[in-house]
Amino acid sequence: MGFQNIDVIDMDTIEVSNLNRQFLFRLQDVGKSKAEVAAKRVMQRVSGVTIVPHFCRIEDKDIEFYNNFQIIVLGLDSIEARSYINSVACSFLEYDENDNPLEETVKPMVDGGTEGFKGHARVIMPGTTPCFECNIWLFPPQVKFPLCTLAETPRTAAHCIEYAHLIRWDEVHSGKAFDADNPEHMQWVYSEAVKRADLFGITGVTYSLTQGVVKNIIPAIASTNAIISAACALEAFKLISGCSKTLSNYLTYNGLDGIHIKATDFVREKDCLVCGPGTLIELETSVTLQQFIESLAEHPKLLISKPSVTYRGNNLYMQAPPILEEMTRANLHLPLFDLMDKVPKGTVHVSGTTNKEGKKTSCLRKLRVAFKGVDGIVDMDVAGAS
Repeated sequence: MGFQNIDVIDMDTIEVSNLNRQFLFRLQDVGKSKAEVAAKRVMQRVSGVTIVPHFCRIEDKDIEFYNNFQIIVLGLDSIEARSYINSVACSFLEYDENDNPLEETVKPMVDGGTEGFKGHARVIMPGTTPCFECNIWLFPPQVKFPLCTLAETPRTAAHCIEYAHLIRWDEVHSGKAFDADNPEHMQWVYSEAVKRADLFGITGVTYSLTQGVVKNIIPAIASTNAIISAACALEAFKLISGCSKTLSNYLTYNGLDGIHIKATDFVREKDCLVCGPGTLIELETSVTLQQFIESLAEHPKLLISKPSVTYRGNNLYMQAPPILEEMTRANLHLPLFDLMDKVPKGTVHVSGTTNKEGKKTSCLRKLRVAFKGVDGIVDMDVAGAS
């Protein structure tokens, strides 16, 4: 398609189970970085392309790293990872005084995912089409088994595996965290699950099923992956080249019973905390950066803990690494009004952790800060910190 400069990020290493559904990895590549091997093989096959691999987590990169690209294409396997990249891309979005998105700040995203014979591809234009958070309800909750069923009346192979994983592991390895990527840990869970299954006359416990249940892996099907990845590549090409109208804006594919493809034009949530103009917070000019940070943990719409704060690309306070925390620590006792150059209102970005359904996840939020009593600011009906 003519893409010449591509960066690819993946924290995973190649497993034997990956070999059946793609053409970039070989048996001798097992244990190596997926990103590095994939980049090498594509560059060998396609002339004129430069692919830079990054063997790390997506959260390991600075926010500005993602601002260097014209488009971001997602092939992630979790809701948490999608939410994080979505918030990063939306953080670059700026609005004019009428709350209209500025076109030059829009960072397009193409997202694809598969689950067995089903898949989706979507185009996200922050500020125009729904972002990931706007219709996160599209993703069904993960199946969870009651602990009483696991402990007393297991009926399936999955029950036996989760018993070994969630109950038996802690009984035997008190205080030792289970590592799903450790083959020895996985083998132990498999062995215990087999014993449990034999005890209750249950069949079907295999090592591959144990991996699938513990790591919530849905078997991947090559044809589904090919269709969805082709749809994502085509949408990326249309976005960059302008050769045709892009997808509006969510495509679903179902190959379980025949072939069914449908495109749905979802509507963006105007008050979305992630892709909207930003949560409005009204402050007194005397509020220090420390007080502002503490208020974020109590704000009902944010609930952000341990946030780092930036303004116009400048680090006001950074939680990590230690050297940056030390360099910005003195700002904590200064009024935020002064740190923001005494402007009546401005946009700050905060990154930290938030609690979703009892699970801590990384987040990035855009906040519109307005200072009371400063020329150009009128009273606003918001719940702000003071």
